[in-house]
Amino acid sequence: MKTSTEKILTTHVGSIPRPIELSEILYKVEFQEPYNTETFEKITKQSVISTVNDQIGWGLDIINDGEMSKTGYATYIQQRLDGFSGESKSIRFDDMSNFPEYRKSQSSAAGTRRLHRPCCENEIKIRDREPVERDIKNLKTATDNSEALEVFMNSASPGVIAIFQDNKYYASEEEYLFALANVMRYEYEKIVEAGFILQIDCPDLAMGRHTVFRKLTDKEFISKAAMQIEALNSALENIPEDRVRMHICWGNYEGPHHKDIPLITILDEILKAKPMGFLFEAANPRHAHEWEIFKEIKLPDSKILIPGVIDSVTNYIEHPELVAQRICQFANLLGRERVIAGADCGFATFSGMGAVDPKIAVEKLKSLVEGANIASKLLWKS
Repeated sequence: MKTSTEKILTTHVGSIPRPIELSEILYKVEFQEPYNTETFEKITKQSVISTVNDQIGWGLDIINDGEMSKTGYATYIQQRLDGFSGESKSIRFDDMSNFPEYRKSQSSAAGTRRLHRPCCENEIKIRDREPVERDIKNLKTATDNSEALEVFMNSASPGVIAIFQDNKYYASEEEYLFALANVMRYEYEKIVEAGFILQIDCPDLAMGRHTVFRKLTDKEFISKAAMQIEALNSALENIPEDRVRMHICWGNYEGPHHKDIPLITILDEILKAKPMGFLFEAANPRHAHEWEIFKEIKLPDSKILIPGVIDSVTNYIEHPELVAQRICQFANLLGRERVIAGADCGFATFSGMGAVDPKIAVEKLKSLVEGANIASKLLWKS
């Protein structure tokens, strides 16, 4: 992973709103409806080229493919792996439990868009290597000779796959996680072999607490997180730590979030994960205060932080001065070379679904870049 001794670098979490025509095809892919493969591949390739050029134009330093080809960050695996069929039970967000009217209004606001979440009902095997190879080819084509400082590609963690796709085959949760780790290893290693930074998406390590593990104590949940990290680290055993970054979040939705597990409660365990870079929510009203924990906690020398300094579920466009303040809070504690400015989460974690208007998302990312420039001048003024 590249760092800088001259300025605050900028990046984002991964998903960028897809073009409408691509989202419509991805919806058919998700639900195994007929679609034109040639058209899908053509639009996907064009969309990757377009989003790469856009990200460079906005001034972002570390970019990706916008996850253009994926139906959803945690559900795309059903197009690549065998062993999934049927339907998983719905995910319950416990922070909504005390607010049934709000839960209903949010469900209505989602409209007709649904997620296809099958179960694991058989042995997990790689069915099709072509999708990841196509993603790599599209991103290499789009970024060759580009001005991007560095390029990353997203991949789902074993833990988040397990949260979204229930296990009905393996004898234990641990066996299921390590089976997932074993098959996802191929995707992880191919991404790094292609020269990209691998980003592992791990909402299971935070959001999991108030969803599938909501009935556990914090201590019991941390034991689950430790097992998820062990499975992840096993899948990454052949990849250098400085070629990987990981993202955690408490759920990319506008809700009460008053049952989110505090960052300080899970941080010690999360820092045992192999990846060098750590992306996390630090801009939204529930977690914006948590930068202060780094006054007391010493970050391992091998780690860098990529805090979210813009929110991903509100249509407010953060003022660049506020973005700069947020960046400086971390940089003054940890050192300016160990902080990269990011976003709380993606702006289209599932295709066709996102709380932020696509054009507003662009302006938020531009504000991120402008704020990082302001922070750089402040931090390097001496």
